Amino acid sequence: MFSLSSLVLARIGSLRTLRPLGRPGSQSKLPLAWLLAPTPAAFGFAVCSTIAALLSLVIALWMELDDPQWAPMTVWIVAQGSRGESLSKARWRLVGTGVGVVMSITLISAFNQHAWLFFPALALWLGGCCTLATLVRNFRSYALVLAGYTTCIIALGAIPDPENVFMTAMSRATYIVLGIVCESTVAGLFAHNLGQTARRNMRDKLRTALNNVSTSVSSLLSGDKEALIRSRTLFGPILTINDQIEFSEIEMGPHGREGDHARAALSAVSVLLSRGLGMAVRLQYVQTDQPAFRATSARVSEFLSGLSARLNGDEPIRLILRDLQLLRAECHQQIVDALTHEIGSVFDPSDDHSQLTALLDGRILHNALDELLGELEQGLREYDASQHFIKGDQFHFRLPTHMDKREALYNGVRAAVAITSAGLIWECTAWDMGLGFITFVAIVCGLFATRENPVVATTQFMVGSLWAAFVSFFLVFFVLPTQANYEMLVASLALPMIAGGLAARNAATALHSAAYTLLLPNFVHPLNQGRMNEVAWFNSTLAVLLGVFFAVLIFRAVLPFNNAAERWRMRRAILRDLRTLASSEPLPETREWIGRNIDRFSRLIRHAGPTPSPTIEGCLQGTLAAMTIGLNIIRLRALLKRNQVPPAARRAIEIVMKRMSNFTGLYGHTARAAREATIALRTMETTEPNIAKRIELTRAIAYLIVVSHELEVNAVFLDASKPYKAV
Repeated sequence: MFSLSSLVLARIGSLRTLRPLGRPGSQSKLPLAWLLAPTPAAFGFAVCSTIAALLSLVIALWMELDDPQWAPMTVWIVAQGSRGESLSKARWRLVGTGVGVVMSITLISAFNQHAWLFFPALALWLGGCCTLATLVRNFRSYALVLAGYTTCIIALGAIPDPENVFMTAMSRATYIVLGIVCESTVAGLFAHNLGQTARRNMRDKLRTALNNVSTSVSSLLSGDKEALIRSRTLFGPILTINDQIEFSEIEMGPHGREGDHARAALSAVSVLLSRGLGMAVRLQYVQTDQPAFRATSARVSEFLSGLSARLNGDEPIRLILRDLQLLRAECHQQIVDALTHEIGSVFDPSDDHSQLTALLDGRILHNALDELLGELEQGLREYDASQHFIKGDQFHFRLPTHMDKREALYNGVRAAVAITSAGLIWECTAWDMGLGFITFVAIVCGLFATRENPVVATTQFMVGSLWAAFVSFFLVFFVLPTQANYEMLVASLALPMIAGGLAARNAATALHSAAYTLLLPNFVHPLNQGRMNEVAWFNSTLAVLLGVFFAVLIFRAVLPFNNAAERWRMRRAILRDLRTLASSEPLPETREWIGRNIDRFSRLIRHAGPTPSPTIEGCLQGTLAAMTIGLNIIRLRALLKRNQVPPAARRAIEIVMKRMSNFTGLYGHTARAAREATIALRTMETTEPNIAKRIELTRAIAYLIVVSHELEVNAVFLDASKPYKAV
């Protein structure tokens, strides 16, 4: 048998960052393959977004708006890789813009001509938005930061003429609405069969999750030592798919509860994977050299390994469920046979204790197999329900996530310090381009304050800003002076924008492209009544670049992101949650525990890099172990609530729960209590005459085995009184 912890820590560097799959043979050795040989999807995105951006610019010029560059800037902000993402972002951008408009008018009206009441209030508002945005997901987070920096854009723009703040706000809102309408219209023209495509994509993603996890669990049952290392990398993609389901729901248009069933299927798949890892632990502690178990395990493993072909072949789910239920029935029969043999042994003195122990171990293993298959059955039923509309369905499901409140506070403090400091610089220098400088400090802080590692993101954004300035230099100085109509203006800007769109679809240049596509229209600044002169270009471009640089400096200097500190907080949160699981009322739901810990696990993977250190490897293993411990605590408490175990067994389990409710990770008292409870329950089980109680005792023993093992193996990680460092 193999050790769970030794295998996970055996190979440093086995974890690799996930990369998007490309076309067969598409991996080119060209250094600029994303630009010179783009994929059809990337090229289509770049062209569609460019058309929408230039259309919005031409309409803004035709309407003789004073700052027409904001319209194409909005297009590039809203444009996303999928239609659902674009629609979601556009919707939340409208919400954030509306809040920003109201707040900007409020601040200017309240603090007119009182700069050092206005700037602290503006800083507190942006900081508060960034703090709250860190605690939510997807584009709801974007709406909050947008409300913050839209307030800054409008309020700072109204400072020279505060009496007309309402008109300034309406002007900015007009640009944003125009950009959103143009992007939605152009993207909608090229989105054929959007609803059917969204349903197919959601089905394919769920199939991928089911196939990968079932194959992984099959490998665990067959004793594949590498399966433990491979299995843990599956949690990150599950969380990504969960986030993407929201966008598929938007693309589907009017729909029922298909998305909720899809999220429930992913939750069941996550629990299935966790049960598979728990099964690997049980295989180390019980007698597995039993013909009945080997036969059942082989059939279950064969079923799991063949599930991928059956799902991909569109075999009816009812046929798959029929075979799965037959396997569960076989597990039940093996449990009944073992119980029958044990009861008969009471009257047969020739049966020794070792044979009774083997029978109990067989029941423990078959019970674990049955519960594992039960999770798969739940996942398949939810997968089937996600594929069609169910009339009158009121099902609702959300997967909770990890919230780091301290990091959220840090994000807010950084944004507030940045705005206050930028305002102080402007007040002290009376720089005529100071308002533009503060505006882009606010934009960068809003865009990147909620990033897990904003230092890296803002540095790449700064590089993209320099590229935008470089390209705009040639456009402003050599190309645009010769243009006299809209057609030539569009022709001049098309190729640079298409290049930015292609960069956005390449993972290595996506953040650079975010700055490039956002700032290029601003640096070029096309006008109806002339063009930007050289002095104005240098002044405005320098102000923007300095604003970006200043924001990067703030992120590096003020409460900078620290991987070790985040891991420390995460370990303490895990320890606190384990204590809560053992004592809180009502009993926490499995999906809540799974959601938070998958999010924690995926965060660690994102921060691990291509070659994680032994310490990060240990943190990954410890987080996974904590999730497994928590799931078994929930199962033990649910077992106690059913009240079908003898009083003595109940007391033994309650002692473990009491120890866990005071768990600190020190001394090993909880692990020892779990071991002692396991021994006691094994003794009680052999003498219990009630069949129902014996089955419950078998389940309790199986859960306690996993809890005691994971507590012992991960004792150093779970001791959050000192920093964790792998040996």
